[in-house]
Amino acid sequence: MAKPAKPSGPSQRQLRVGELIRHALAEMLARGDIHDDVLASHVVTVPEVRLSPDLKLATAYIMPLGGQDVAPVLKALEANKRYLRGEIAHRVNLKYAPDIRFRADESFAEAERIDALLDSEKVRRDTLRQPLKIDQDDDRDDDH
Repeated sequence: MAKPAKPSGPSQRQLRVGELIRHALAEMLARGDIHDDVLASHVVTVPEVRLSPDLKLATAYIMPLGGQDVAPVLKALEANKRYLRGEIAHRVNLKYAPDIRFRADESFAEAERIDALLDSEKVRRDTLRQPLKIDQDDDRDDDH
């Protein structure tokens, strides 16, 4: 009997736990639960949290509002990693609290790059091209 194919993406459990961690992290950042001057002066969004298949490692993608000062915000989050992990363990009922690493979210920059490509003259010329005209003689019946 053949082995079933491995799923290509994250499991349903990884997605669900990642979303719970994302909500807990976003709530802590929004309420100012983390006592850090850098984090207090920035509005930080958490668009996504990805988990490893064993749920032991969580990668949180963050972006300060406006995309400014990413490096200081990442450094501040790294400095408060232990506190964040403990708080997430209390807020999300898991057997083990995952280790958290923080990365800058590049999806906004990638979306801007794709928009710029789609708005380029070369692509615009291809999308505005007129459809092919079908010859009128093809529509008449062959019974004539």
